[in-house]
Amino acid sequence: MTQLPTEFPDFGLTPEQRREAVRGHYYEWPGMDGSSGEIWAYSDRFSYRPGETVTLFVSATAPQFSLAVVRDGDGETKVFEGAGMAARWQDTPDQCSVGGCGWEASFEFRIGDDWPSGAYRVTLLAEGRDGNPIRSHHLFIVAPLPGRKPGRLLQVAATGTWLAYNTWGGSNHYQGITGPNHDQYATTVSTQRPWCRGFVVLPKDAPRVPLEVAVPPKTVPRYPHMEWAFATGHSKKYASSGWASYDSHFFRFAERTGYQVDLASQHELHFSPEILDFYDCVVFVGHDEYWTWEMRDAVDNYVTRGGHAARFAGNFMWQTRLEDEGRRQVCYKYKARAEDPVYRGGDITRATNSWEAPEIGRPGSATFGLNATRGVYAGWGGCAPRGVRGFPVYRPEHWAFAGTGIYYGDLLGIDSHVYGYEVDGLDFEIRGGLPYPTATSGAPDGLQVLAVGMASQVEESADIPIEDQFLTDEDGRFTAETLFGEASDANLDKVKRGNGMIVNFPRGKGEVFHAGSCEWVAGLLRQDAMVERVTKNVLDRYLGKS
Repeated sequence: MTQLPTEFPDFGLTPEQRREAVRGHYYEWPGMDGSSGEIWAYSDRFSYRPGETVTLFVSATAPQFSLAVVRDGDGETKVFEGAGMAARWQDTPDQCSVGGCGWEASFEFRIGDDWPSGAYRVTLLAEGRDGNPIRSHHLFIVAPLPGRKPGRLLQVAATGTWLAYNTWGGSNHYQGITGPNHDQYATTVSTQRPWCRGFVVLPKDAPRVPLEVAVPPKTVPRYPHMEWAFATGHSKKYASSGWASYDSHFFRFAERTGYQVDLASQHELHFSPEILDFYDCVVFVGHDEYWTWEMRDAVDNYVTRGGHAARFAGNFMWQTRLEDEGRRQVCYKYKARAEDPVYRGGDITRATNSWEAPEIGRPGSATFGLNATRGVYAGWGGCAPRGVRGFPVYRPEHWAFAGTGIYYGDLLGIDSHVYGYEVDGLDFEIRGGLPYPTATSGAPDGLQVLAVGMASQVEESADIPIEDQFLTDEDGRFTAETLFGEASDANLDKVKRGNGMIVNFPRGKGEVFHAGSCEWVAGLLRQDAMVERVTKNVLDRYLGKS
Protein backbone atom coordinates (compact mmCIF):
# COMPACT_ATOMS: atom_id res chain seq x y z
CA MET A 1 0.00 0.00 0.00
CA THR A 2 1.28 3.46 -0.89
CA GLN A 3 2.71 5.44 2.02
CA LEU A 4 0.99 8.81 2.27
CA PRO A 5 2.86 11.99 3.17
CA THR A 6 2.05 13.46 6.58
CA GLU A 7 2.43 17.14 5.61
CA PHE A 8 0.00 19.22 3.61
CA PRO A 9 1.51 20.56 0.38
CA ASP A 10 2.69 24.18 0.55
CA PHE A 11 1.78 26.44 -2.37
CA GLY A 12 3.21 29.58 -0.78
CA LEU A 13 -0.05 30.94 0.61
CA THR A 14 -0.51 32.71 3.93
CA PRO A 15 -3.13 31.31 6.35
CA GLU A 16 -5.47 34.14 5.27
CA GLN A 17 -4.97 33.26 1.60
CA ARG A 18 -5.56 29.58 2.33
CA ARG A 19 -8.86 30.47 3.96
CA GLU A 20 -9.82 32.70 1.02
CA ALA A 21 -8.95 29.87 -1.38
CA VAL A 22 -11.61 27.71 0.26
CA ARG A 23 -14.19 30.22 1.50
CA GLY A 24 -13.83 32.97 -1.06
CA HIS A 25 -15.51 33.44 -4.42
CA TYR A 26 -12.92 34.01 -7.11
CA TYR A 27 -13.45 33.45 -10.80
CA GLU A 28 -12.38 34.34 -14.33
CA TRP A 29 -13.65 37.62 -15.77
CA PRO A 30 -12.74 39.87 -18.68
CA GLY A 31 -10.01 42.27 -17.62
CA MET A 32 -8.72 40.15 -14.73
CA ASP A 33 -5.19 39.98 -16.11
CA GLY A 34 -4.87 43.76 -16.36
CA SER A 35 -1.56 45.01 -17.71
CA SER A 36 -0.52 41.71 -19.30
CA GLY A 37 -3.65 41.49 -21.47
CA GLU A 38 -5.77 38.46 -22.23
CA ILE A 39 -7.61 36.46 -24.86
CA TRP A 40 -10.81 34.43 -24.36
CA ALA A 41 -12.99 32.32 -26.66
CA TYR A 42 -16.09 30.17 -26.80
CA SER A 43 -17.89 28.34 -29.59
CA ASP A 44 -21.53 28.38 -30.60
CA ARG A 45 -22.09 24.74 -29.55
CA PHE A 46 -20.63 22.01 -27.34
CA SER A 47 -20.42 19.51 -30.20
CA TYR A 48 -20.44 19.19 -33.97
CA ARG A 49 -20.58 16.47 -36.61
CA PRO A 50 -17.99 16.08 -39.39
CA GLY A 51 -18.66 18.61 -42.15
CA GLU A 52 -20.27 21.17 -39.84
CA THR A 53 -18.90 24.64 -39.12
CA VAL A 54 -17.50 25.84 -35.79
CA THR A 55 -18.08 29.49 -35.00
CA LEU A 56 -15.62 30.99 -32.53
CA PHE A 57 -16.32 34.11 -30.51
CA VAL A 58 -13.09 35.78 -29.40
CA SER A 59 -12.34 38.75 -27.20
CA ALA A 60 -8.72 39.87 -26.92
CA THR A 61 -6.60 42.85 -25.96
CA ALA A 62 -4.45 42.11 -29.04
CA PRO A 63 -5.42 43.03 -32.63
CA GLN A 64 -4.79 39.55 -33.97
CA PHE A 65 -4.35 35.97 -32.82
CA SER A 66 -3.31 32.54 -34.00
CA LEU A 67 -4.91 29.25 -33.13
CA ALA A 68 -4.21 25.54 -33.23
CA VAL A 69 -6.80 22.75 -32.98
CA VAL A 70 -5.60 19.41 -31.59
CA ARG A 71 -7.52 16.17 -31.04
CA ASP A 72 -6.89 15.24 -27.41
CA GLY A 73 -6.73 11.44 -27.12
CA ASP A 74 -4.05 8.92 -26.21
CA GLY A 75 -1.92 10.87 -28.68
CA GLU A 76 -2.35 14.44 -29.84
CA THR A 77 -3.11 15.14 -33.48
CA LYS A 78 -3.09 18.70 -34.86
CA VAL A 79 -5.94 19.05 -37.34
CA PHE A 80 -6.07 22.79 -38.00
CA GLU A 81 -4.03 25.92 -37.45
CA GLY A 82 -4.26 29.52 -38.52
CA ALA A 83 -2.52 32.83 -37.90
CA GLY A 84 -3.20 36.51 -38.37
CA MET A 85 -6.90 36.35 -37.51
CA ALA A 86 -8.36 39.71 -36.53
CA ALA A 87 -9.35 40.19 -32.91
CA ARG A 88 -10.72 42.98 -30.75
CA TRP A 89 -11.87 43.53 -27.21
CA GLN A 90 -15.60 42.82 -26.89
CA ASP A 91 -17.72 44.18 -24.07
CA THR A 92 -19.18 41.52 -21.81
CA PRO A 93 -22.42 41.84 -19.82
CA ASP A 94 -22.19 41.62 -16.04
CA GLN A 95 -24.48 38.57 -16.02
CA CYS A 96 -22.76 36.76 -18.89
CA SER A 97 -22.73 33.53 -16.88
CA VAL A 98 -26.53 33.53 -16.99
CA GLY A 99 -27.37 35.07 -20.36
CA GLY A 100 -24.20 34.50 -22.37
CA CYS A 101 -21.44 36.87 -23.47
CA GLY A 102 -23.18 38.03 -26.63
CA TRP A 103 -19.92 38.61 -28.51
CA GLU A 104 -19.82 38.96 -32.27
CA ALA A 105 -18.42 36.01 -34.23
CA SER A 106 -14.66 36.26 -34.86
CA PHE A 107 -13.72 33.21 -36.91
CA GLU A 108 -15.21 30.12 -38.51
CA PHE A 109 -13.71 26.83 -39.62
CA ARG A 110 -15.13 23.59 -40.97
CA ILE A 111 -14.86 20.22 -39.25
CA GLY A 112 -13.10 17.91 -41.67
CA ASP A 113 -15.03 14.93 -43.00
CA ASP A 114 -12.14 12.77 -41.79
CA TRP A 115 -11.86 14.20 -38.25
CA PRO A 116 -12.45 11.27 -35.87
CA SER A 117 -14.95 11.67 -33.07
CA GLY A 118 -13.35 12.98 -29.88
CA ALA A 119 -12.44 16.08 -27.88
CA TYR A 120 -10.71 18.90 -29.75
CA ARG A 121 -8.64 21.44 -27.86
CA VAL A 122 -8.33 24.94 -29.27
CA THR A 123 -5.28 26.95 -28.18
CA LEU A 124 -5.47 30.68 -28.91
CA LEU A 125 -2.26 32.68 -28.82
CA ALA A 126 -1.65 36.43 -29.08
CA GLU A 127 0.83 39.09 -27.98
CA GLY A 128 0.25 40.62 -24.58
CA ARG A 129 0.49 44.28 -23.71
CA ASP A 130 3.93 43.71 -22.22
CA GLY A 131 5.20 41.83 -25.28
CA ASN A 132 4.88 38.41 -23.66
CA PRO A 133 2.53 35.83 -25.18
CA ILE A 134 -1.00 35.44 -23.85
CA ARG A 135 -3.07 32.32 -24.46
CA SER A 136 -6.30 30.57 -23.60
CA HIS A 137 -7.89 27.21 -24.26
CA HIS A 138 -11.28 26.10 -25.50
CA LEU A 139 -12.71 22.64 -26.11
CA PHE A 140 -15.39 21.26 -28.37
CA ILE A 141 -16.53 17.74 -29.21
CA VAL A 142 -16.78 16.09 -32.61
CA ALA A 143 -19.67 13.67 -32.25
CA PRO A 144 -19.94 10.60 -34.51
CA LEU A 145 -22.02 10.48 -37.67
CA PRO A 146 -25.15 8.28 -37.59
CA GLY A 147 -24.77 4.59 -38.36
CA ARG A 148 -24.26 1.30 -36.60
CA LYS A 149 -20.89 1.09 -34.80
CA PRO A 150 -20.23 -2.55 -33.88
CA GLY A 151 -17.23 -2.99 -31.60
CA ARG A 152 -17.02 0.71 -30.74
CA LEU A 153 -17.68 2.41 -27.41
CA LEU A 154 -19.56 5.66 -27.02
CA GLN A 155 -18.38 7.84 -24.15
CA VAL A 156 -20.83 10.56 -23.12
CA ALA A 157 -19.02 13.60 -21.71
CA ALA A 158 -20.58 15.03 -18.53
CA THR A 159 -21.23 18.41 -20.15
CA GLY A 160 -24.19 19.19 -17.88
CA THR A 161 -21.80 19.05 -14.94
CA TRP A 162 -19.10 21.01 -16.79
CA LEU A 163 -21.66 23.75 -17.33
CA ALA A 164 -22.84 23.68 -13.70
CA TYR A 165 -19.29 24.16 -12.35
CA ASN A 166 -17.91 26.60 -14.95
CA THR A 167 -16.84 29.69 -13.01
CA TRP A 168 -16.17 31.97 -16.01
CA GLY A 169 -17.99 35.28 -15.66
CA GLY A 170 -18.66 34.90 -11.94
CA SER A 171 -21.63 32.58 -11.55
CA ASN A 172 -22.37 28.87 -11.67
CA HIS A 173 -24.72 26.52 -9.82
CA TYR A 174 -22.55 26.86 -6.64
CA GLN A 175 -21.45 30.45 -6.12
CA GLY A 176 -22.17 33.60 -8.02
CA ILE A 177 -22.80 37.27 -8.58
CA THR A 178 -26.53 36.97 -9.26
CA GLY A 179 -29.44 38.11 -7.08
CA PRO A 180 -30.20 41.53 -5.59
CA ASN A 181 -26.88 41.68 -3.74
CA HIS A 182 -24.80 40.02 -6.46
CA ASP A 183 -23.87 37.18 -4.11
CA GLN A 184 -26.11 34.27 -5.14
CA TYR A 185 -25.45 31.15 -7.19
CA ALA A 186 -27.07 31.17 -10.61
CA THR A 187 -30.15 29.02 -11.19
CA THR A 188 -29.59 29.46 -14.94
CA VAL A 189 -26.20 29.18 -16.63
CA SER A 190 -25.22 29.75 -20.25
CA THR A 191 -23.14 27.72 -22.67
CA GLN A 192 -22.18 30.96 -24.45
CA ARG A 193 -19.07 31.79 -22.46
CA PRO A 194 -15.49 30.51 -22.26
CA TRP A 195 -14.51 27.52 -20.14
CA CYS A 196 -12.82 28.40 -16.88
CA ARG A 197 -9.11 27.82 -16.40
CA GLY A 198 -8.31 24.17 -15.75
CA PHE A 199 -11.31 22.59 -17.49
CA VAL A 200 -9.48 22.03 -20.80
CA VAL A 201 -5.83 21.50 -19.78
CA LEU A 202 -4.01 20.92 -16.50
CA PRO A 203 -0.42 20.26 -15.45
CA LYS A 204 0.21 16.67 -14.34
CA ASP A 205 0.85 17.74 -10.73
CA ALA A 206 -2.50 19.51 -10.25
CA PRO A 207 -4.03 18.07 -7.05
CA ARG A 208 -7.20 16.01 -7.24
CA VAL A 209 -9.97 16.55 -4.69
CA PRO A 210 -9.49 13.51 -2.40
CA LEU A 211 -6.79 14.24 0.14
CA GLU A 212 -3.44 12.54 -0.48
CA VAL A 213 -2.20 13.22 3.05
CA ALA A 214 -2.27 11.00 6.16
CA VAL A 215 -4.39 13.24 8.37
CA PRO A 216 -3.44 13.13 12.08
CA PRO A 217 -6.29 13.17 14.61
CA LYS A 218 -7.81 16.56 15.48
CA THR A 219 -6.43 18.10 12.29
CA VAL A 220 -8.42 20.95 10.76
CA PRO A 221 -9.31 19.88 7.19
CA ARG A 222 -7.32 21.38 4.34
CA TYR A 223 -8.21 21.52 0.65
CA PRO A 224 -4.98 21.43 -1.38
CA HIS A 225 -6.80 21.52 -4.74
CA MET A 226 -8.41 24.87 -3.90
CA GLU A 227 -5.17 26.21 -2.42
CA TRP A 228 -3.34 25.23 -5.63
CA ALA A 229 -6.06 26.83 -7.76
CA PHE A 230 -5.82 30.09 -5.82
CA ALA A 231 -2.01 30.08 -5.98
CA THR A 232 -1.77 29.34 -9.72
CA GLY A 233 -4.71 31.31 -11.16
CA HIS A 234 -6.87 28.30 -12.00
CA SER A 235 -10.59 27.98 -11.44
CA LYS A 236 -11.69 27.09 -7.92
CA LYS A 237 -13.74 24.29 -9.52
CA TYR A 238 -11.08 22.85 -11.85
CA ALA A 239 -10.85 19.64 -9.78
CA SER A 240 -14.63 19.23 -9.49
CA SER A 241 -15.45 18.98 -13.18
CA GLY A 242 -14.20 19.33 -16.73
CA TRP A 243 -12.47 17.40 -19.48
CA ALA A 244 -9.01 17.74 -17.96
CA SER A 245 -9.81 16.35 -14.49
CA TYR A 246 -12.25 13.59 -15.41
CA ASP A 247 -13.55 12.67 -18.85
CA SER A 248 -10.16 12.79 -20.60
CA HIS A 249 -8.68 10.03 -18.43
CA PHE A 250 -11.17 7.39 -19.53
CA PHE A 251 -10.93 8.44 -23.18
CA ARG A 252 -7.14 8.18 -23.17
CA PHE A 253 -7.25 4.85 -21.32
CA ALA A 254 -9.68 3.43 -23.89
CA GLU A 255 -7.48 4.46 -26.82
CA ARG A 256 -4.27 3.41 -25.05
CA THR A 257 -5.62 -0.09 -24.44
CA GLY A 258 -6.90 -0.62 -27.97
CA TYR A 259 -10.60 0.24 -27.78
CA GLN A 260 -12.27 2.20 -30.53
CA VAL A 261 -14.10 5.02 -28.78
CA ASP A 262 -16.33 7.86 -29.91
CA LEU A 263 -17.37 10.89 -27.86
CA ALA A 264 -20.64 12.77 -27.56
CA SER A 265 -21.98 15.46 -25.24
CA GLN A 266 -24.99 15.01 -22.98
CA HIS A 267 -26.80 17.38 -25.33
CA GLU A 268 -26.83 14.56 -27.89
CA LEU A 269 -28.69 12.38 -25.38
CA HIS A 270 -31.23 15.15 -24.91
CA PHE A 271 -31.78 16.19 -28.53
CA SER A 272 -30.66 13.11 -30.51
CA PRO A 273 -31.23 10.08 -28.23
CA GLU A 274 -31.06 7.69 -31.20
CA ILE A 275 -27.26 8.13 -31.14
CA LEU A 276 -27.11 5.48 -28.39
CA ASP A 277 -28.70 2.79 -30.56
CA PHE A 278 -25.64 2.71 -32.82
CA TYR A 279 -23.53 1.26 -29.97
CA ASP A 280 -23.46 -1.95 -27.92
CA CYS A 281 -21.84 -0.15 -24.96
CA VAL A 282 -22.23 3.43 -23.73
CA VAL A 283 -19.95 4.79 -20.97
CA PHE A 284 -20.34 7.60 -18.42
CA VAL A 285 -17.39 8.64 -16.26
CA GLY A 286 -16.11 10.97 -13.58
CA HIS A 287 -18.22 13.61 -11.91
CA ASP A 288 -21.60 13.23 -13.60
CA GLU A 289 -24.10 15.15 -11.48
CA TYR A 290 -26.57 17.05 -13.72
CA TRP A 291 -29.06 15.41 -16.09
CA THR A 292 -32.31 16.27 -17.85
CA TRP A 293 -35.36 14.01 -17.84
CA GLU A 294 -34.85 13.46 -21.57
CA MET A 295 -31.24 12.32 -21.07
CA ARG A 296 -32.45 9.69 -18.60
CA ASP A 297 -35.18 8.59 -21.01
CA ALA A 298 -32.51 8.08 -23.66
CA VAL A 299 -30.46 5.77 -21.40
CA ASP A 300 -33.44 3.88 -19.98
CA ASN A 301 -34.91 3.19 -23.42
CA TYR A 302 -31.53 2.20 -24.84
CA VAL A 303 -30.86 -0.33 -22.06
CA THR A 304 -34.39 -1.75 -22.14
CA ARG A 305 -34.02 -2.40 -25.87
CA GLY A 306 -30.79 -4.35 -25.28
CA GLY A 307 -28.06 -1.76 -24.77
CA HIS A 308 -25.32 -1.85 -22.16
CA ALA A 309 -24.60 1.15 -19.94
CA ALA A 310 -21.35 1.30 -17.94
CA ARG A 311 -21.15 4.16 -15.45
CA PHE A 312 -17.79 4.69 -13.77
CA ALA A 313 -18.97 7.90 -12.14
CA GLY A 314 -20.37 9.45 -8.99
CA ASN A 315 -23.01 11.87 -7.70
CA PHE A 316 -26.14 11.34 -9.82
CA MET A 317 -27.91 14.18 -8.01
CA TRP A 318 -29.79 16.92 -9.90
CA GLN A 319 -32.48 17.18 -12.54
CA THR A 320 -31.97 20.09 -14.95
CA ARG A 321 -33.98 21.67 -17.74
CA LEU A 322 -32.59 23.09 -20.97
CA GLU A 323 -33.81 26.31 -22.55
CA ASP A 324 -33.04 28.32 -25.69
CA GLU A 325 -32.27 25.23 -27.82
CA GLY A 326 -29.86 23.97 -25.17
CA ARG A 327 -27.91 27.19 -24.69
CA ARG A 328 -29.12 27.60 -21.11
CA GLN A 329 -29.26 25.07 -18.27
CA VAL A 330 -31.69 25.59 -15.40
CA CYS A 331 -31.23 24.08 -11.93
CA TYR A 332 -32.70 25.72 -8.82
CA LYS A 333 -31.17 23.04 -6.58
CA TYR A 334 -31.56 23.90 -2.88
CA LYS A 335 -34.01 26.69 -3.76
CA ALA A 336 -36.21 24.53 -5.99
CA ARG A 337 -39.25 24.14 -3.75
CA ALA A 338 -39.22 27.86 -2.96
CA GLU A 339 -38.37 29.31 -6.37
CA ASP A 340 -38.66 26.85 -9.29
CA PRO A 341 -41.74 28.02 -11.28
CA VAL A 342 -42.96 24.44 -11.86
CA TYR A 343 -43.93 24.28 -8.19
CA ARG A 344 -46.39 27.11 -8.84
CA GLY A 345 -48.00 25.53 -11.87
CA GLY A 346 -46.47 23.16 -14.38
CA ASP A 347 -45.18 19.62 -14.60
CA ILE A 348 -43.81 19.11 -11.09
CA THR A 349 -41.98 15.96 -12.17
CA ARG A 350 -39.59 18.28 -14.04
CA ALA A 351 -38.65 20.21 -10.90
CA THR A 352 -34.94 21.00 -10.83
CA ASN A 353 -34.48 19.37 -7.45
CA SER A 354 -32.67 16.24 -6.35
CA TRP A 355 -33.88 13.21 -8.29
CA GLU A 356 -34.95 11.64 -4.99
CA ALA A 357 -37.46 14.41 -4.22
CA PRO A 358 -40.74 12.47 -3.88
CA GLU A 359 -42.66 14.86 -6.14
CA ILE A 360 -40.35 14.02 -9.06
CA GLY A 361 -41.01 10.31 -8.64
CA ARG A 362 -37.87 9.19 -10.43
CA PRO A 363 -34.99 8.36 -8.06
CA GLY A 364 -31.58 8.03 -9.68
CA SER A 365 -31.55 4.34 -8.82
CA ALA A 366 -34.24 3.74 -11.42
CA THR A 367 -31.67 4.47 -14.15
CA PHE A 368 -28.24 3.61 -12.71
CA GLY A 369 -29.12 1.55 -9.63
CA LEU A 370 -27.78 4.04 -7.07
CA ASN A 371 -28.80 7.36 -5.51
CA ALA A 372 -26.62 10.36 -4.66
CA THR A 373 -28.69 11.11 -1.56
CA ARG A 374 -27.57 7.80 -0.03
CA GLY A 375 -23.93 8.45 -0.87
CA VAL A 376 -21.96 11.67 -1.31
CA TYR A 377 -18.70 12.57 0.49
CA ALA A 378 -15.68 10.37 1.12
CA GLY A 379 -12.06 11.37 1.71
CA TRP A 380 -12.87 15.06 1.58
CA GLY A 381 -12.82 17.68 4.32
CA GLY A 382 -14.27 16.27 7.53
CA CYS A 383 -16.14 13.48 5.73
CA ALA A 384 -14.27 10.21 6.28
CA PRO A 385 -10.85 11.91 5.88
CA ARG A 386 -9.09 8.70 6.92
CA GLY A 387 -11.63 6.40 5.25
CA VAL A 388 -11.06 3.71 2.66
CA ARG A 389 -9.35 4.80 -0.55
CA GLY A 390 -10.65 1.79 -2.51
CA PHE A 391 -13.93 -0.12 -2.82
CA PRO A 392 -14.35 -2.89 -0.18
CA VAL A 393 -15.27 -5.98 -2.24
CA TYR A 394 -18.02 -8.35 -1.09
CA ARG A 395 -18.68 -10.51 -4.17
CA PRO A 396 -15.26 -11.30 -5.69
CA GLU A 397 -16.73 -14.18 -7.73
CA HIS A 398 -18.64 -11.72 -9.94
CA TRP A 399 -17.62 -11.61 -13.61
CA ALA A 400 -16.44 -8.00 -13.27
CA PHE A 401 -13.59 -9.16 -11.00
CA ALA A 402 -12.39 -12.04 -13.19
CA GLY A 403 -8.60 -12.16 -13.45
CA THR A 404 -8.00 -9.57 -10.73
CA GLY A 405 -7.07 -12.03 -7.99
CA ILE A 406 -9.25 -10.03 -5.63
CA TYR A 407 -10.65 -11.58 -2.44
CA TYR A 408 -13.65 -10.95 -0.22
CA GLY A 409 -12.77 -7.97 1.96
CA ASP A 410 -10.05 -6.61 -0.33
CA LEU A 411 -9.98 -2.94 -1.29
CA LEU A 412 -10.23 -2.44 -5.04
CA GLY A 413 -8.22 0.55 -6.23
CA ILE A 414 -6.75 1.49 -2.86
CA ASP A 415 -3.33 2.52 -4.22
CA SER A 416 -4.81 4.71 -6.95
CA HIS A 417 -7.51 6.12 -4.63
CA VAL A 418 -10.58 5.35 -6.74
CA TYR A 419 -13.06 5.78 -3.89
CA GLY A 420 -14.29 9.41 -3.42
CA TYR A 421 -14.71 12.30 -3.41
CA GLU A 422 -18.42 11.91 -4.13
CA VAL A 423 -20.07 8.52 -4.36
CA ASP A 424 -23.51 7.02 -4.99
CA GLY A 425 -25.16 4.40 -2.78
CA LEU A 426 -28.29 2.66 -1.53
CA ASP A 427 -29.86 1.83 1.78
CA PHE A 428 -28.67 -1.73 2.42
CA GLU A 429 -28.44 -4.50 4.99
CA ILE A 430 -25.89 -7.25 5.64
CA ARG A 431 -27.11 -10.85 5.65
CA GLY A 432 -24.66 -13.69 6.00
CA GLY A 433 -21.76 -11.30 5.48
CA LEU A 434 -23.13 -9.97 2.15
CA PRO A 435 -24.85 -6.65 1.33
CA TYR A 436 -28.39 -6.56 -0.05
CA PRO A 437 -30.52 -3.53 -0.90
CA THR A 438 -33.32 -2.97 1.60
CA ALA A 439 -36.91 -3.43 0.43
CA THR A 440 -37.42 0.34 0.48
CA SER A 441 -34.11 1.27 -1.18
CA GLY A 442 -35.52 1.75 -4.68
CA ALA A 443 -33.01 -0.72 -6.13
CA PRO A 444 -34.02 -2.20 -9.51
CA ASP A 445 -35.00 -5.87 -9.60
CA GLY A 446 -32.02 -8.20 -9.83
CA LEU A 447 -29.48 -5.67 -8.56
CA GLN A 448 -26.34 -7.19 -7.05
CA VAL A 449 -24.16 -5.17 -4.69
CA LEU A 450 -20.53 -6.04 -5.46
CA ALA A 451 -18.69 -3.57 -3.23
CA VAL A 452 -19.62 -1.07 -0.50
CA GLY A 453 -17.64 1.71 1.17
CA MET A 454 -18.63 4.27 3.77
CA ALA A 455 -19.41 7.93 3.11
CA SER A 456 -20.96 10.85 4.95
CA GLN A 457 -23.28 13.76 4.29
CA VAL A 458 -22.07 15.61 7.38
CA GLU A 459 -18.74 16.90 8.66
CA GLU A 460 -18.86 15.56 12.19
CA SER A 461 -16.09 16.23 14.67
CA ALA A 462 -16.12 17.47 18.22
CA ASP A 463 -12.49 18.49 17.64
CA ILE A 464 -13.03 20.85 14.70
CA PRO A 465 -14.75 24.22 15.24
CA ILE A 466 -17.74 24.93 12.99
CA GLU A 467 -15.95 27.94 11.47
CA ASP A 468 -13.24 25.58 10.17
CA GLN A 469 -15.74 23.29 8.44
CA PHE A 470 -16.43 23.75 4.75
CA LEU A 471 -19.14 21.16 4.13
CA THR A 472 -20.81 21.27 7.61
CA ASP A 473 -24.23 19.58 7.73
CA GLU A 474 -25.89 21.72 5.04
CA ASP A 475 -26.17 18.97 2.42
CA GLY A 476 -27.31 16.47 5.00
CA ARG A 477 -30.11 18.74 6.17
CA PHE A 478 -31.15 19.42 2.57
CA THR A 479 -31.36 15.66 1.97
CA ALA A 480 -33.37 15.21 5.16
CA GLU A 481 -35.80 17.93 4.09
CA THR A 482 -36.00 16.53 0.55
CA LEU A 483 -36.72 12.95 1.59
CA PHE A 484 -38.71 13.49 4.80
CA GLY A 485 -40.13 17.00 4.54
CA GLU A 486 -38.19 18.55 7.41
CA ALA A 487 -34.51 19.19 8.14
CA SER A 488 -34.78 18.14 11.78
CA ASP A 489 -32.02 16.51 13.80
CA ALA A 490 -33.98 13.26 13.81
CA ASN A 491 -34.30 13.27 10.02
CA LEU A 492 -30.66 14.29 9.62
CA ASP A 493 -29.71 11.22 11.63
CA LYS A 494 -31.56 9.06 9.08
CA VAL A 495 -29.52 10.29 6.13
CA LYS A 496 -26.11 11.43 7.35
CA ARG A 497 -24.45 8.00 7.06
CA GLY A 498 -23.97 7.28 3.37
CA ASN A 499 -22.16 4.76 1.23
CA GLY A 500 -20.66 4.20 -2.19
CA MET A 501 -21.27 1.02 -4.16
CA ILE A 502 -20.41 -1.00 -7.22
CA VAL A 503 -23.60 -2.62 -8.55
CA ASN A 504 -24.77 -4.60 -11.58
CA PHE A 505 -28.31 -5.34 -12.76
CA PRO A 506 -30.34 -6.30 -15.84
CA ARG A 507 -33.05 -4.11 -17.39
CA GLY A 508 -35.24 -5.45 -20.17
CA LYS A 509 -32.92 -6.91 -22.77
CA GLY A 510 -29.95 -4.89 -21.56
CA GLU A 511 -27.71 -4.43 -18.55
CA VAL A 512 -26.15 -1.75 -16.34
CA PHE A 513 -22.83 -1.76 -14.47
CA HIS A 514 -22.24 1.13 -12.09
CA ALA A 515 -19.08 1.86 -10.09
CA GLY A 516 -20.49 4.82 -8.16
CA SER A 517 -17.42 6.98 -7.56
CA CYS A 518 -16.16 10.18 -9.20
CA GLU A 519 -12.60 8.99 -8.78
CA TRP A 520 -12.74 5.69 -10.72
CA VAL A 521 -10.88 7.56 -13.46
CA ALA A 522 -7.97 8.11 -11.05
CA GLY A 523 -7.31 4.38 -11.30
CA LEU A 524 -7.09 4.72 -15.09
CA LEU A 525 -4.96 7.87 -14.89
CA ARG A 526 -2.56 6.13 -12.48
CA GLN A 527 -2.68 2.88 -14.48
CA ASP A 528 -3.81 0.73 -11.56
CA ALA A 529 -3.74 -2.79 -13.07
CA MET A 530 -6.65 -4.10 -11.01
CA VAL A 531 -8.90 -1.12 -11.82
CA GLU A 532 -7.95 -1.38 -15.48
CA ARG A 533 -8.81 -5.09 -15.48
CA VAL A 534 -12.28 -4.52 -14.00
CA THR A 535 -12.90 -1.73 -16.51
CA LYS A 536 -11.86 -4.00 -19.39
CA ASN A 537 -13.99 -6.87 -18.06
CA VAL A 538 -17.05 -4.60 -18.20
CA LEU A 539 -16.26 -3.13 -21.61
CA ASP A 540 -15.41 -6.51 -23.15
CA ARG A 541 -18.60 -8.13 -21.87
CA TYR A 542 -20.72 -5.24 -23.10
CA LEU A 543 -19.01 -5.20 -26.50
CA GLY A 544 -19.54 -8.98 -26.85
CA LYS A 545 -15.82 -9.73 -26.65
CA SER A 546 -16.03 -12.03 -23.62
